[in-house]
Amino acid sequence: MDPAKVLKACVRNAVTALSNRILLVEDDRKLARLVVEYLRANGLDAVAVHDGIEGAARATAERWDLVILDVMLPQLNGFEVLKRARAASDVAVLMLTARGGEDDRIYGLEHGADDYLPKTASSRELLARVRALLRRTAPASQPTASTEPLVVGELCIDVASRSARLDGKMLTLTPVEFDLLLSLAQHKGRVRSREQLMEQIRDRQYEAFDRSIDVHIAALRRKLRDDSRLPRYIRTVRTVGYLLVDPATAPT
Repeated sequence: MDPAKVLKACVRNAVTALSNRILLVEDDRKLARLVVEYLRANGLDAVAVHDGIEGAARATAERWDLVILDVMLPQLNGFEVLKRARAASDVAVLMLTARGGEDDRIYGLEHGADDYLPKTASSRELLARVRALLRRTAPASQPTASTEPLVVGELCIDVASRSARLDGKMLTLTPVEFDLLLSLAQHKGRVRSREQLMEQIRDRQYEAFDRSIDVHIAALRRKLRDDSRLPRYIRTVRTVGYLLVDPATAPT
């Protein structure tokens, strides 16, 4: 398809941003009350529910900017709530849980969580993570030259509406996946190291070997229908990082 036609279709199909609301799914009622009060005291609109069934119902039936989700929930565990929420929308999801082992973190990220925070974290760090996710999902106030849609092959990325289409069809991306794709597209043909990608999505520097980047890239590749042996869009530069290429012009 002509890149100009891809660009026009991308602009025409820009999506509307969600309203500013936060859902907390936490069975510890005292902790839930403290978190909600803390978020509200810092200017954020938050409500809490206390079991997985209600959490999944509200996460999928209503529109939220962010869902803060415990893992150990009655009736339906947090991972299942996450799957249902992710199937229904691309709302940002922060896992807040006592299960902080690497396997649990990777499992949550693989199933669509955007961030993972142990309950031992301070309230200030929770607020910082929440605000970072909300900043990344907030719509641009006004389209500018830097928010013009980016076209790479049949892929169109609309910066202002934080949406992306492949072959004219909307991609369902998590906020982190969108940020990674945008970072790669803005540096098309140039390698982005894991450290650079982490700075892009975290608002602060993390260890270079955090496996979460590889997990998110793998999920993004699946959505771009990239063959792992011969990917069309996202290629791996061993020991360095990743780069985005135009399938029509990149050498095989």
